[in-house]
Amino acid sequence: MRALQCFAVVALALGSACALAQSSPSLGESVSLSPAAERRLGDRIVRDLYRDPDYLDDPVIGDYVQSIWQPLLASARARGELPPELEQAFAWRILLGRDRTVNAFALPGGYLGVHLGLVGLVSNRDELASVLAHELSHVTQRHIARMIGRQSEQMPWLVGAMVLGALAASKSPAGANAAIVGGQAVAAQSQLNFSRDMEREADRAGFGVSTQAGFAPQGFVSMFEKLQQNNRNNDSGNFPYLRSHPLTTERIADMQSRMPEGAAAAANLPSPELAPVPAPNQLPAVSSLEHNMVAARARVLANASVDGLRNAYLEAEPAAMAKLTPAQRVGALYGASLAAIKLREFEKAARYAEALGRALGDDASANGSDSARAAARRQWRLLRAELAQAAGQPEAALQALGAKAAPQSRAELVIWVQLMTGTGQAPAAADAAQLWLVDRADDATMWQQLASARAAQGRNVAAVRAEAEAAIAQQDYAGGLSRLKAAQDIARGRAQPADYIEASIVDVRLRQVQALMREQVLDR
Repeated sequence: MRALQCFAVVALALGSACALAQSSPSLGESVSLSPAAERRLGDRIVRDLYRDPDYLDDPVIGDYVQSIWQPLLASARARGELPPELEQAFAWRILLGRDRTVNAFALPGGYLGVHLGLVGLVSNRDELASVLAHELSHVTQRHIARMIGRQSEQMPWLVGAMVLGALAASKSPAGANAAIVGGQAVAAQSQLNFSRDMEREADRAGFGVSTQAGFAPQGFVSMFEKLQQNNRNNDSGNFPYLRSHPLTTERIADMQSRMPEGAAAAANLPSPELAPVPAPNQLPAVSSLEHNMVAARARVLANASVDGLRNAYLEAEPAAMAKLTPAQRVGALYGASLAAIKLREFEKAARYAEALGRALGDDASANGSDSARAAARRQWRLLRAELAQAAGQPEAALQALGAKAAPQSRAELVIWVQLMTGTGQAPAAADAAQLWLVDRADDATMWQQLASARAAQGRNVAAVRAEAEAAIAQQDYAGGLSRLKAAQDIARGRAQPADYIEASIVDVRLRQVQALMREQVLDR
C-alpha cells in the first residue's frame, strides 16, 4: 500500500496523537495552534507526498477539480468562513493520487488529497463538490488545529512525525495497521480522524458552502447514500473514506433535512432508512458529458496495467454501450480511446476518438446544454491532441488543439507549450510558460515545461534555474539548491549575454533557498 493509498493510516495517526494527550478539544474552545504553525506542519507532510510514486499532476483532471474547488473557496470566503489571515497562511492546494480507492482527505495547512478512485466513482460534479466542501470545512473550521492545539508546543511536530511514519509504514503490507513514533508502533486501529461532532460540523458547513457555490444540494445526499451502501456491503478496503469519515443514518437524515422542501422527493432520493442505492446510470442528480469523460480518464489512469487498460475497451463494446445512457457512452468512448493511447494502439485510439466526436456532435439527447457540450468538445480536442502527440505528430496535435495563441486553461497550455517547443517554436512556448508562472510560482509542471523550452533556446542557465524552481515548488529544497548551484557554475563558466539576468536571479534564489533549508532544520 503506497503513501497516497493510506489516508486511513494518516487519519489514525492524527487521532492517536490526540489520544496520547487523553483529552479531545471541544468545538467551542479557542485554537492555540497558529495558522503559520499548522502550515509548517502541513508542509512537512506533503514533502513526502510529492515524492510518492502515486502522486501525479494530470492537468486535465486537475483543471476539472479546480473548476469545482475554486467556487467552493469563493463561497467559503463570502460566508465569512475563510478569513483573510487564514487564506493567506494556508496552501489551499489539492494533490491527486493515482489510486483506485475512494478517498479524499484534509491535511494541516490547507492541503487536500483526492484519489482518482473518488473522481472515477462519483456520478456528477455535485457529488464531488460535496466531498471537497466537507474536507474544505474541516480546514476552515480548524478541526486539526483544535485536536492538537491544546497540547504542548512540540505536539504538532509529534503529529507530523506520526504521519510521516505512517506514510513510511504504508510501503509495507503491514503498514496500514500502525503509525510509527520514535521507532515504536502505536496501535491506532480504533482511533478516528475527527470526532463525530466535527464530522457533523463539517457536513453542515460544507453543505452551506457547496449550495451557495451553486452545486445541487442532492449531491451531498446521493454521495452519502453511495458510501453508506458500500458500508452495508462490508467495506473491502476500496473505501478508506468510510473508515476515516464514518457515516451514520443521522448524518444522512441531517443532509436531507437541509434540502429545499420537496427537493428530495423531486429527485427521487432514497430515504435515510438505508434504501438501496440506484445504479450509477439511474442516479437522479444531473450528470454531464464533461464529467463522464473526466471520470473515465480517472479510472483509466488509476488502473494503468495492461489488463486494466484493455478492460476499458470492454465498456465501449456495442453490447455494453446499449445499456448506458448517452452521457455514459461518451465516457466509455473517451476511456477506451485514452486506454488505447496508453497501450500505443493508435489506430484503435483514433477510431474511438472519431466515434466520440460523432457522439458529441450528432446526439442531441446526450444530456447537455450548449455550454456543457462545448466543455465536452474541449475535452475531446485535448484527447485528440494527446493522441497525436503520443503518436509523434506534433503538428497534427497543434491542429487538434486548435489554439493559435497561448491557451488560457492550464491543461491546454501545458500541452501547447510542449508542442510549441517540439515544433521549433521554443521562444513563444517559453514566453507563455513564464507569463503563467508570474502568479503561479508553485506550478512545478509548468516550471519543467519552461526548462525544456529554455534548453531548446540554448539558454542553459535559465533552463537549469527552471529545473531548480520545479523542485522548490514541491518543497524539495535540497534538490532545488543543487540545481541552482549547477546553474551558478554554468553562468560562471560560459554565460551568454541573455543569461546575465538569469545568473543574478540564481544568486538571489540560492540565498533564499539556503534560508528555507535552515528553517527546515529548526522545525525538526
